[in-house]
Amino acid sequence: MYDTILIPVDGSDESKKAVDHGIELAKAFDSTIHALYVINVPGTPRTPYIRDDEEEIRKAGRDFGEQVTGEVVRLAGEAGVDAVSAIRTGTVHEDIVEYADEEGMDTIVMGTGYRGKMGALLGSITEKVVRTAEVPVTTIRMGIDD
Repeated sequence: MYDTILIPVDGSDESKKAVDHGIELAKAFDSTIHALYVINVPGTPRTPYIRDDEEEIRKAGRDFGEQVTGEVVRLAGEAGVDAVSAIRTGTVHEDIVEYADEEGMDTIVMGTGYRGKMGALLGSITEKVVRTAEVPVTTIRMGIDD
């Protein structure tokens, strides 16, 4: 059913919870996990605005992305699950959906936080992925107590 599972990560508690769920799902279906980190550099790539510190932001983003995706690969390996990592630069929700399409993902597992007094709402990135992805998206919600 799910041969490949995309787990976008950003190092947050929400994404860590999604990683845990994604690994359990991968174990159940003998799936391969793809851990994706997207470097979001303001003003790129869709505008002509160029930042003086853009290269520094990209390097810091790449270093952090390697750290968080590497952690997913390590945890998956400890659980006996195959995993690969990828890092992209761009608009986060668009790159998640594009990666899922280009790599033939069967599903996406993402974390989302608890927001506001009115209840749990999807984060804006998660919401955009849910609305635009062509594959099923499982959202793992953080509760009030998490």
